[in-house]
Amino acid sequence: MKVLKFGGTSVGSVKSILCLKRIVENEAKRQPVIVVVSALGGITDQLLATSRLAVEGNEGWKAAFDEMITRHHQMIDTIITDTTAREQLFQTVDALFDQLRSIYFGVYLIHDLSGKTQDAIVSYGERLSSNIVATLIRGAKWMDARDFIKTQRKNHQHVLDSELTNKLVEDAFDPLPRISLVPGFISRDEDTDETTNLGRGGSDYTAAILAAALDAEVLEIWTDVDGFMTADPRIIKTAYTINELSYIEAMELCNFGAKVIYPPTIYPVCVKNIPIKVKNTFHPDRAGTIIKQKAAESDKPIRGISSIGGTALITVTGLSMVGVIGVNRRIFTALANNGISVFLVSQASSENSTSIGVREEDVEAAVAVLDSEFSKEIETGAMFPMHAESGLATVAIVGENMKHTPGIAGKLFGVLGRSGISVIACAQGASETNISFVVDAQYLRKSLNVIHDSFFLSEYKELNLFVCGIGTVGGKLLEQIKTQAEELREHSRLKLRVVGIASSKNMLFDRNGINLDTYPEELKKADKCTPDSLRREIIEMNIFNSVFVDCTASKEISELYQSFLDHNISIVTANKIAASSAYEKYEQLKQTALARGIKFKYETNVGAGLPIIGTINDLRNSGDHILKIEAVLSGTLNFIFNELSATVPFSETVRKAKIEGYSEPDPRIDLSGTDVVRKLVILTREAGYRAEQEEVEKQLFVPDSYFKGTQEEFWARLPLLDAEFEAKRKKLEEESKRWRFVATMNHGQMVVALKAVGKNHPFYNLEGSNNIVLLTTERYREYPMQIQGYGAGASVTAAGVFANIMSIANI
Repeated sequence: MKVLKFGGTSVGSVKSILCLKRIVENEAKRQPVIVVVSALGGITDQLLATSRLAVEGNEGWKAAFDEMITRHHQMIDTIITDTTAREQLFQTVDALFDQLRSIYFGVYLIHDLSGKTQDAIVSYGERLSSNIVATLIRGAKWMDARDFIKTQRKNHQHVLDSELTNKLVEDAFDPLPRISLVPGFISRDEDTDETTNLGRGGSDYTAAILAAALDAEVLEIWTDVDGFMTADPRIIKTAYTINELSYIEAMELCNFGAKVIYPPTIYPVCVKNIPIKVKNTFHPDRAGTIIKQKAAESDKPIRGISSIGGTALITVTGLSMVGVIGVNRRIFTALANNGISVFLVSQASSENSTSIGVREEDVEAAVAVLDSEFSKEIETGAMFPMHAESGLATVAIVGENMKHTPGIAGKLFGVLGRSGISVIACAQGASETNISFVVDAQYLRKSLNVIHDSFFLSEYKELNLFVCGIGTVGGKLLEQIKTQAEELREHSRLKLRVVGIASSKNMLFDRNGINLDTYPEELKKADKCTPDSLRREIIEMNIFNSVFVDCTASKEISELYQSFLDHNISIVTANKIAASSAYEKYEQLKQTALARGIKFKYETNVGAGLPIIGTINDLRNSGDHILKIEAVLSGTLNFIFNELSATVPFSETVRKAKIEGYSEPDPRIDLSGTDVVRKLVILTREAGYRAEQEEVEKQLFVPDSYFKGTQEEFWARLPLLDAEFEAKRKKLEEESKRWRFVATMNHGQMVVALKAVGKNHPFYNLEGSNNIVLLTTERYREYPMQIQGYGAGASVTAAGVFANIMSIANI
């Protein structure tokens, strides 16, 4: 035989209750079944809320009561089609409501609500629902759980009398009906015959008691989810159903917030080695989760992640605690005697402090109880007053495989630290099936995401991107991400999610991911963007595995980097300003990223998509020393001088460079050598030298006066230089030489200058907008290392940015 329990969501609507009917009738064809049902979804809360109205003398209890009657009547009218059966059911249900109305009216008159009366009131939810379901299912026999589920009073609580209950259950179900219909949750005091209950979630417990007493083949818990999930799917979109759990793993997950089944449910069936199946009422064909003595082996170190919000931490501390026997006994006894539950304990080996986790609603009472218990010690200074901290959350990672896998705790705290999440307290038992820790509640979502991702519970590794700047480079980058997304999911198990896009005017955010097909239109209607609002929004999103991608040339945006790194947001930037700014600022950015275990990537600052910075770093990390750098670093200037000819004057090549996207939005940045100076400073720093822009010697080819005034004035005056450049060009042509704007670093000394190079020089045949770098090192002294390729252009720069993003994803 089987025991099937259906929760409130499974009897809460016409659709769900008809699903229940089909499931039960199909199962009953194969073997006898006992069906345990909860109250209609939300009714228990309504019963309690109506009680509060009545005891306060608020006549609103009558309307609330009538709402419950209407809901049950509408359910009956809809699902019970047999006229005779419907009339009989109405009589039964209305009789129960008459009793309940009398109780509420009494509470309303005397303004008193005892525990006994409250227990009687909440019992009506299951008594009503079970009669409705018993009438709906053909051949079902309704049985009153109070006749065989018996409790006794201990420490002001109703506790199951297991021995008496088991005997009564065996008698009640002998012989066993084909379909038995039992209200869950409710019970009866064995001494007073008063109606009691098994606590919130007690319908699960009722089902487990019956399954254990009757040696059921299986206990099935039918609910509105597919089973236990690897994490809360409302927070972790990639969470998935766990196929199998051991009893211990299920108990740990339940105790820490996985509200799939009521924790005490597991004990009775665990003792009898009866498996529990958790199934979805709305999708009965799905496998669900099976809980048994030993779950199938898994290649994952943990099975699931669970969490509890509304946590408070109380720290009991004092020098008198060291080596004193009985302090912890006093703590837990005092709290237990006042009905306060402790779900986490963390104690230092020095014994001078103990931290305990309680619910936030209990924290004030707990502090008062403990201050009273230790009042003498506090008065003498031997102990300090209790310190309480609220606004916290508790997270637990659970899995029996952890005991066989070294380094789980190290990996856990490592990934939390790299994400900027501080652990306030932690606890782990010797069984190694649960590591629990407390964090600030604002970091709960981020904690769950980063753990789920890092322990490979997610089907995909995820990276969340904030892309700032949607011009030539940013626009191409978003196109490349969209085009490559499927390939990365299929072959790299990587999901790149763009969660923020900002232009100079607007900013758009969506933590679930922005549609890259429709973002241009959405962005136009989005919030206005300022550097401060952008920084605030990104930090407040507090999203895990996040990367800020700067595709602008904005100084104001580059000034946000330090704040982002301080909040554990990695940086990928095509913007050269930060890495070429004051050396102290550059070094601080790098050191912050290093200290926090995140990344500050700027490969495209020099050479667009060419691996120049990475190669220099690799050489230095392997012990080599960079002695000299010679480079053509401006794809724009190289393009300009390669395009220059007898038919294409200097001013036209500059205009063409801008039109084709090779130059900065203001080409004067390129012509002034500012862009090359920045690049040379960055390379010099990467080569291990302390360098500032002011230290670069500049030998320029455009008069200083051209860099003053507006862009319009610049374009108007530029043709005045054409004749001079043409004369010089002819002379170079006669000498078989070409112009190259060369950046040189020699043992830390930096120069940028327009040079004429002959046919034998490596720079002579540099075409289009290509860049070239010669690295002279201790190892490559006689024959310098040469790196050459496209050094400008939106597509290659975007590809370089994309490569930096991928390097972060592959860590």
